[in-house]
Amino acid sequence: MKRNKWPVIFATPFLTAYGLFMLFPMLYSFYLSLFEYNGIVEKHFVGFSNYINLFTKDRLFLKSLYNTVLIMLMSLPVNLILGLVVAYLLFSLARGRRVFQVVNFLPYITTPVAIGFIFSYIFDWNSGILNGLLTYFGILDENYFWLQQPWSARLIVAIMIVWRNFGYCMMIYLSGMTAIDQDIYEAAAIDGAGKFKTFFAIVVPLLKNVSVFLLITAMIGGFQMFDEPVQLYSGWSAASRSVGGPEYSVLTVIWKFYDDSFGSNTRLGYGAAIAYTLFLIIGACSLFSFFWSNRKDS
Repeated sequence: MKRNKWPVIFATPFLTAYGLFMLFPMLYSFYLSLFEYNGIVEKHFVGFSNYINLFTKDRLFLKSLYNTVLIMLMSLPVNLILGLVVAYLLFSLARGRRVFQVVNFLPYITTPVAIGFIFSYIFDWNSGILNGLLTYFGILDENYFWLQQPWSARLIVAIMIVWRNFGYCMMIYLSGMTAIDQDIYEAAAIDGAGKFKTFFAIVVPLLKNVSVFLLITAMIGGFQMFDEPVQLYSGWSAASRSVGGPEYSVLTVIWKFYDDSFGSNTRLGYGAAIAYTLFLIIGACSLFSFFWSNRKDS
């Protein structure tokens, strides 16, 4: 301590703030998950009953977990593939690359409220742009209830996620392509490799670590999905406002946590149990992805 006091002194403000605003709330949340508590009456200790009830009695939690995984599987592969392909196309451009980078990245920095308003306006049954175009060209005889059908609702949420996040994947892939030694591209060109061959033989294998990083972070973000379905079903159309969408088809785990804790219910202990269950699921999936990605190649 006498010789190394300065690192401790400089780290103390951060450690103090982390302990007060991060570590203590995390530990207290686990403590709260062992009680039945609504924030007003006295806490009642129930042990691990909240966790047991999640998987034995609460069908909506299991459905929210199913919806979260399903929508994530619908959007995550498209995000990665589309981001990689668009990044390679932009990397091959001689002119106008920066303009297309900005255009494709803009949805990522757009506020979720604006995104929900835009998509609810596009897919609204009565005055939505999509129904207007489809009926005008004779593809549909009458307006379709896009936001009131379970599978179309999930598809719209997946489209929202892809539209918003693929620009981020594109920028990360583009940075990875720039970091590849230019001699490799030149050697491939000398050997007669075209754009297609270069993409699959050089770019995709050398960007493996980038793909793994995007896969793990996208998976973590997918389990924490909240903004897109909530904003879609609290947008400009009053007819589309509902918790979880039609038949709870877009009810995600975080939305379920929010509704049980601060929405239609005030079961803070039960909500804390949902949050910690999701934490364990994300941790297990992240560890599996980490060890799977770092396994030795045969």
